Amino acid sequence: MPKKMHLVAYLKTGPSASYPGSWRHPTATLHDLFEPSRYEHIARVLEAACFDACFFADGLGLPDNYKNHFADYAGRGGQTSMLDPMVVLPLMARVTTHLGLGATLSTTFHNPYNLARSLGSLDLISKGRVAWNVVTTAREFEAQNCGPDSLPPKETRYDRADEILEACCALWDGWDADALVLDKESGVFADAGKIRYANYVGQHVSSRGPLSIPRSPQGRPVIMQAGSSERGRQFAARWAEMIFCSPATKSAAIAYRNDIRGRMEAIGRNPDECAVLPTLQLVIGETESIANEKAELYASLADPELVLAASSWAVAADLSLLETPEAIEGQGGNQGVQGHRDRMMQVAKAKGISFAEAVRRPRDLTVGTPTMIADIIEDWFKSGACDGFILPPTTFPTSFEEFGTMVVPELQRRGLFRTAYAGSTLRENLHNPG
Repeated sequence: MPKKMHLVAYLKTGPSASYPGSWRHPTATLHDLFEPSRYEHIARVLEAACFDACFFADGLGLPDNYKNHFADYAGRGGQTSMLDPMVVLPLMARVTTHLGLGATLSTTFHNPYNLARSLGSLDLISKGRVAWNVVTTAREFEAQNCGPDSLPPKETRYDRADEILEACCALWDGWDADALVLDKESGVFADAGKIRYANYVGQHVSSRGPLSIPRSPQGRPVIMQAGSSERGRQFAARWAEMIFCSPATKSAAIAYRNDIRGRMEAIGRNPDECAVLPTLQLVIGETESIANEKAELYASLADPELVLAASSWAVAADLSLLETPEAIEGQGGNQGVQGHRDRMMQVAKAKGISFAEAVRRPRDLTVGTPTMIADIIEDWFKSGACDGFILPPTTFPTSFEEFGTMVVPELQRRGLFRTAYAGSTLRENLHNPG
């Protein structure tokens, strides 16, 4: 049977997930931002379309690195997390049975026991459908919200992340699958011989355990990551089962995927154990002219100041002052987000424009009919550029509703995507996409 791709939805608990100003679109819903029904609805839509998973991008505060204030980002409706995703994910678990559920949590500002406990709890009540998007945090304002005046160096953050993952895995593995007995007659609730201390001691973190959360059906959450720097790619090659990346061209995507797969082979991991998933932002129309008209409307809603504020958040630098990648690299104390910078430089090169012009453009939209969109998806997939895609909504929730009813059936007709879930846990569905 031909290989099938993976699809993961990119979500935010705020006005827009990716495209600047998209919350102003007539079809975008705002009245339900804080209603459980918003999150229950999108979970049902994604599961009906057989998506592998969704995940919530997240951060620890309002970005204020553009013009040294949050006014443009917050006031113009940036990609803000207005609810803790860990609050809404259980709502989504309750109304689905197969959809994977991903949370973004930082290893820089959380300790391993709390991470293992929260994620393990969600994994247990969802019957093994949780993914953890592991981030090391790359923006100074987030550090300042959590205590320190500045971030540790990148190498230190990744070293700590390695230890956090080691400790969490030791905690999750501290319960055997059959440790719970639940025998009322004998009075044995759990077999204590099948529960173990973690006794993890590292340079940066330690955790004794045992975890109070029993083992989930998939053992531990699926690990998701977005490493693009040299150190980030090393980390991803070691841990990731899904990789979120944002190359601007197919050739850049092929190079990135080949690099990750080579790194995995070098450390003894099977490259097929990790799905490399670039982002693809779509505008779908019943005809090409309708799709182009929709794209023009989106472009008209993209506030230039919000675009630049969003780009400043992405590269972790104030782009009202810095107009070259070299200047960004030289900014004192900046830690940077390599993947976003790489994408902007790729855009500049591909379009023959300056970096300063590239950061003032909203993210490019892939525009077309369902057949045209499926052609692009199939080309990238069969060219070895990806194992599937991360799809952010251009408008919420209509982008996912349209994709599920218009593009998914075409992908299924071509044999590129599942028609039903093969497994019951997220990891099973990643390893066997149907």
